[in-house]
Amino acid sequence: MMPPRGAAGSCRRRRLAPLNEDNGRFLLLAALIAAYLSAGATVFSALESPSEAAAQLRWNRTLHNFSRIFNISLPELRAFLRSYEAAMAAGIRVDALRPRWDFPGAFYFVGTVVSTIGFGMTTPATVAGKVFLIIYGLFGCAGTILFFNLFLERIISLLAFIMKACHERQLRRSGLLPPNFRRGPAMSGVGSLVGWKPSVYHVMLILGIFAITLSCCASAMYTAVEGWNYVDSLYYCFVTFSTIGFGDLVSSQNAAYQNQGLYRFGNFIFILMGVCCIYSLFNVISIVIKQVLNWVLKKFECRCCPKCHKSSARLGRRNAITPGARLRRHNISMDADGQYDSDTEGRRLSGEMISMRELTASNKVSLAILQKQLSETANGYPRNVCINTRQNGFSAGVGALAIMNNRLAETSDSRFYFWTALKECI
Repeated sequence: MMPPRGAAGSCRRRRLAPLNEDNGRFLLLAALIAAYLSAGATVFSALESPSEAAAQLRWNRTLHNFSRIFNISLPELRAFLRSYEAAMAAGIRVDALRPRWDFPGAFYFVGTVVSTIGFGMTTPATVAGKVFLIIYGLFGCAGTILFFNLFLERIISLLAFIMKACHERQLRRSGLLPPNFRRGPAMSGVGSLVGWKPSVYHVMLILGIFAITLSCCASAMYTAVEGWNYVDSLYYCFVTFSTIGFGDLVSSQNAAYQNQGLYRFGNFIFILMGVCCIYSLFNVISIVIKQVLNWVLKKFECRCCPKCHKSSARLGRRNAITPGARLRRHNISMDADGQYDSDTEGRRLSGEMISMRELTASNKVSLAILQKQLSETANGYPRNVCINTRQNGFSAGVGALAIMNNRLAETSDSRFYFWTALKECI
């Protein structure tokens, strides 16, 4: 018997659901970013535009007064100012600054290149320098991104290990875990993180507190050494640690400092730790953003197609018990000793009643899945259920997202599939 067109269309939509969900998530994120950029442009334009107009008015008044007092024509004065701007682009300032291209200055420059900060205070002026920068930056930026990803992997594993130890101590105090419980060889190392995973919100909170503490300490140092006010120092820390790098404030640019060697070393450590920490925090926040996108997509799921709801409701009324349909909805690939033939599949799709033998076999499959996942949950071993891993919306990923995949509770498919199987079998 041929399945109804409604059921066939529903199956076709389920086969295309992962692709459509990924595209929907991408388009939704693109729309949100466009709206975010528009809102940011509106706010900054309202805040900074009056100040820019006032500064331009003051500058024009100063030029005219200088030209009138010293009897210099405005074209000659503007030509002189253009020469000064060219000197500034070459790294020459009115105040005495340290050399740009000695070894410490060049080391500071290449550090801003490979970390993608790019302050713009120092730039190559020769053709050979610009060509070398293109080649050097290509491999340097790629290697630094790899370093940031490896740092992210280790910081997530370290936080998960510490939080797991605190969780086990809490279970011992509450009496849910025997006092003499010891993790064996199978439960040691990174493999033990599979049984219990920290929440992405806890990791985000810890990284946020660490980033704020690091920024406050670095700002105190910059305020004391550079002479900036504390708000400007905090602003510089965020711009630098997030690799935005405007270049309006740049540390370690004066010719001499008190305890210069110690200050430059502290500046290097703060920038290195700050960039790694903010990079990790940004990637954890991206997980939260992806959760929000998945929640929004679920709200819009099938609302544009009311026929899908009608077909599902009609099929549910015609056949009250269809255990095989639930397993097909989660794409569980298991062998049922050849009892799922094409004729049985066709009868289930058409909504006909199934035999007691088929019902018993289907319940055995569901019971086996439940027993397997309950056992693995109790022992903390990895779950190797052959299920489509794209259902939780986090199994795919590249780079940092792939590193955090299944390391946090909200990106792990183990918790999702355990409760899914439990609900299906109940």
